[in-house]
Amino acid sequence: MFGTVHQRLRAALKQTQVLSGSWRQITQTRACAARSATVQLREDHLELNNGGTWMHLNYVWLRDHCRSETSYNSKTNQRNLDTANIDLNIRPDKTSVEDGHLVLTWPDGHVTKYSLSWLAENSYEAKKKKSVQPRILWNADIYNKANVPAAKLDKIMSCDDELKMFLQNYLLYGFAFVEGVPPTVEATEAVTKRVSIIRETTYGGMWSFTADFSRGDTAYSNLALDRHTDTSYFHEPCGIQVFHCIKHAATGGRTLLVDGFYAAERLRQRSPENFELLSSLPIPHEYMEQTGSHKNHMIGIGPLLNVYPWNNEMYLVRYNNSDRSAINTIPHDLVQKWYVAHRELTTELRQPENELWVKLTPGKVIFIDNWRVMHGRESFTGVRQLCGCYLTRDDVLSTARGFGLQA
Repeated sequence: MFGTVHQRLRAALKQTQVLSGSWRQITQTRACAARSATVQLREDHLELNNGGTWMHLNYVWLRDHCRSETSYNSKTNQRNLDTANIDLNIRPDKTSVEDGHLVLTWPDGHVTKYSLSWLAENSYEAKKKKSVQPRILWNADIYNKANVPAAKLDKIMSCDDELKMFLQNYLLYGFAFVEGVPPTVEATEAVTKRVSIIRETTYGGMWSFTADFSRGDTAYSNLALDRHTDTSYFHEPCGIQVFHCIKHAATGGRTLLVDGFYAAERLRQRSPENFELLSSLPIPHEYMEQTGSHKNHMIGIGPLLNVYPWNNEMYLVRYNNSDRSAINTIPHDLVQKWYVAHRELTTELRQPENELWVKLTPGKVIFIDNWRVMHGRESFTGVRQLCGCYLTRDDVLSTARGFGLQA
C-alpha cells in the first residue's frame, strides 16, 4: 500500500553506503555567494545541503536532467538526450559549487550545470512537502461564510482578470458560478468554451435534457439522486461538470453539493487504516445502456480515493454507488474491511453539515470539479430542463497555470 511505499522511499533516501577503496566517501564543500552548500558523494547519488535543505540526487537523474544545449531543447522544453544511452553506473569525475550552481563534469567530459534553486524546486524532498494544488476544504458553513463571488458573463467573456478570479475560486473550492447567462444552450456553450474545451462523450458534446427517460440513466428522471461523481465508469472520469437550468417550472429539484475531499480528510484523520483501504483497493464501475439507438457498455476501475504517492495529497474521488459494479477485484479477506471503510466514508458524506443545497435557476451556470465535488438533487414535480456538458480537465488547469495560479 502507499504507506509502505513511502517508508521504502524514505529509507532509500536516508541510506548511505560508505565503502573503502574506489567507493570511499568523498566530501567536497564550496561556498556560495548567498549561502553555503555542502556536497557529499555517495555510491549512486550525491547529497547536497543547500542552506540547511538536504537533497539526495541520483547520478543518472543528474545526467538525464541536464539542461545543456546538447541535452535539452530550451525552445520546445523537450529532452534531446536519449536516456537509454546513459551508463547506469555513471558517476561524475568532478563536482563543485560555483556562484549558486552545482557543476558536474562527467567521464566523457560533458559538463552539467544546475542552479541550486532549480534543484531545490525539483528535488523529491521539495516535492513531497508541497501541495500540487492548494484547496480550501469546506462544509456548508465554511463555504457560506466565505461569500465566494460569482463571475459575471459580460466580464468573463472579455476580461482575463474575471476569468482568473473564476478559476481561482474553482480551484480552491471545487466549483464556481457564472451569472447573467441567457437561458439557452448556445449561450451556455459560449461561456463553457471560454473556460475550457468541451469533452465529447457518449452523451454528446452539449446536451439538454429533462425528465423523459430518454437515456438509460436515472439523471433523466424526476427522482432524487444521492451524492455522486459522474462517469466513474470511465478510465479517466470527466474532469468538469457544467449545469445550467434553462427552464424551471417545478417544485423541488434543488442541487446538492458535497466536498468529497473534506469528507475523505475527516476519514483519514479519524480512521487512517480505512482511508488507506479506500485509496489502494481498485473497485469497478460499469455503465450499460440499451435504449433506442444508444448501446453502451463502459467499465472503469480504480480506488474510490486517489492520492499522489509522494505526498498523499488527494486528487480524485470516484464515488457513485449506483454505478458501482460487482466487486471482484479484491481478495475475499479484504471485502468486509472495504465495506466497513466505505460505510464510514458514506456516513461522513451524508452528514447534514456537509451538504450544501443550491437552487439552480435560469441565468446561473455552475462548473463543478467532478474529481472532487459530488453533486445530487432532490426529487421534483413539474418541468425542469437542464443543459450542460463535460469539459476537459487538463485544459482548465493549463489555462489556470497561464495566469500564474498553482494547479
